Amino acid sequence: MKTKKFFVLSFIFLTVNLFSQQAEEKKYESIWEGTLKISAMSLRIVLKVIKNDDGSINAFLDSPDQGAKDIPVTSISIADDSLKFNIGMIGASFNGKIEKDSLAVVGNFSQAGMNLPLNLKKVERAAEIARPQTPQKPYLYNEEEVVFENKSANIKLAGTLTYPKEEKKFPAVVLVTGSGAQDRDETVFNHKPFWVIADYLSRNGIAVLRFDDRGTAKSEGTFAAVTSVDFVTDALAAVEYLKSRDEIDKTKIGIIGHSEGGMIAPMAASSSSDVSFIVLLAGPGMIGKDLLVLQNRLIMKSQGASDEEINKTKHEEVYNIIVNQPDSLSALIKLEELYNQTLSQMTDEEKQKPENSKESFEQQMKILLSPWFRFFLKFDPKPYLENVTVPVLALNGEKDLQVPPKENLSAIEEALKSAGNKNYKIVELPGLNHLFQTCKTCTIPEYGQIEETFSPDALKIISDWIIEITK
Repeated sequence: MKTKKFFVLSFIFLTVNLFSQQAEEKKYESIWEGTLKISAMSLRIVLKVIKNDDGSINAFLDSPDQGAKDIPVTSISIADDSLKFNIGMIGASFNGKIEKDSLAVVGNFSQAGMNLPLNLKKVERAAEIARPQTPQKPYLYNEEEVVFENKSANIKLAGTLTYPKEEKKFPAVVLVTGSGAQDRDETVFNHKPFWVIADYLSRNGIAVLRFDDRGTAKSEGTFAAVTSVDFVTDALAAVEYLKSRDEIDKTKIGIIGHSEGGMIAPMAASSSSDVSFIVLLAGPGMIGKDLLVLQNRLIMKSQGASDEEINKTKHEEVYNIIVNQPDSLSALIKLEELYNQTLSQMTDEEKQKPENSKESFEQQMKILLSPWFRFFLKFDPKPYLENVTVPVLALNGEKDLQVPPKENLSAIEEALKSAGNKNYKIVELPGLNHLFQTCKTCTIPEYGQIEETFSPDALKIISDWIIEITK
């Protein structure tokens, strides 16, 4: 349940991650920085302008708080008194007036039917986001690039294994990412939480294998056509690889899963005796459809939506259609009927908004009717948790909007009790969000604004618990 997959924000260009070699290699003619305010959210915007040898101009846009970097500007026009640009990739545009000193631009940013004031100031350097927890060399442990095979899928997965320098066998964990195609560090908003976790655990006597999701970065395979069931086989292939390593105690291999990874971990543990413990970081305890309905309400509320506005949404109706129809084609027919019915009730002005267009509807259908999304909506973690008898640590942040703690932790605990599991620990951590950061507003856009990548308190709880149950 990473930010980019389990909810839809009204403001669009979250999680765009494009890296342009051209932008990196050329010197910027000018850099402009401003802040967009959307309800309670503030998002920094950086425009980087490049002047080519032939006199033409190129530009790129960053949204540092969202981890979006080097989004190509489709067209840009700079005159003595105006600055205009369009970004086709995200359907956005800016139109501004340059003030007399040429150091500031007053204008408006348009996207998804919204027109927002945006003032840009000329700066010497682009905004940089501090990430003080990102590990720095030299490391106090061994680090290896590794490749292992998922034989059932006939693919090779690439990752990083870290383990202490002492000459002995260590307990080990496999890290399993949340939803969406994630790299081995679970990079999001320029944070690298899995690298931070691996660094902490390996400095405290625990080996860690983190790997790129299939079809992502250096791992083989296709991501788009698979479901969580396939990711279980990837996680178990990682466990199998750890069993082949002389440095690892084969009887003490566990899985740490974040968000969707927190449902994959119990699926793996309930089907393999090789998994000796699991850690659930914001793992779901509710049926997927019910979780998403609750999640959407909480996120809309955090964006300032009223109860009346929230109650008007069609989320639950859409999810019910997908769940109750036997296949994607049947669901699409029903969803088109709902879309046309909703559209017929709109004013002419509302119909013209990009988010209500047929093109927008078709794009949403690609996501909602994908095999992964349909599987998740129907998925109930309870039967798997009820078959987990190995030690379990379940953590949630008190302020988590994506996997709300009270409903999910209580469901996890109830299922573990039904399993007769006597060795589990349930912890709700005060003041932490879905990424286990100490938060203030605790909204989704704040993820990128917070310097902390992963709460030191949460890291200590995880490490201490693993050391205790594997000693």
